[in-house]
Amino acid sequence: MKNFLRALSGFVCGLLMLGCNGRAIEDFGLEKLIKGVSSEADVRSAMGEPAMIWPEDNGARTLEYPKGPAGHRTFMVNLDAQGVFQAYTQVLTPENFATIEAGMNRDQVRRKLGKPRTIVKFALKNEEVWDWRYLEGPATERFFNVHFDIDSGKVTRTSVSDPDLG
Repeated sequence: MKNFLRALSGFVCGLLMLGCNGRAIEDFGLEKLIKGVSSEADVRSAMGEPAMIWPEDNGARTLEYPKGPAGHRTFMVNLDAQGVFQAYTQVLTPENFATIEAGMNRDQVRRKLGKPRTIVKFALKNEEVWDWRYLEGPATERFFNVHFDIDSGKVTRTSVSDPDLG
């Protein structure tokens, strides 16, 4: 009976996600997860091994799932202290990019955006640039770039670039 209810809940959640954003995120395994029910083992079975595990307060953890380098999404999956799935967030969004500020360090940026697609050093400029591929609107591909001072490891600025122009 418990498995039946799990399957039914997963199906209903999948339909709700489809109705809310126009399409389900079926290719990432998220539709298989049930808030407050799915375990960390369920998350790993559905999505694979995380790129990073971020410890949170009270023993909770966040699992990082970048879907690149060609993908446009990075998911942060939140587990409570008992390892039960609570929520997920797609972090490659203009709203989240706006939280990246000058003076942040590499770890702070990685924690907010996940693993970058590429890291390139420009020694003459004393600059290291990380980028993430994302979608602006429904289908316009862009790169969000974070520029760090090589010596201090601090953000100096951010920029957006068009992959067709680079």
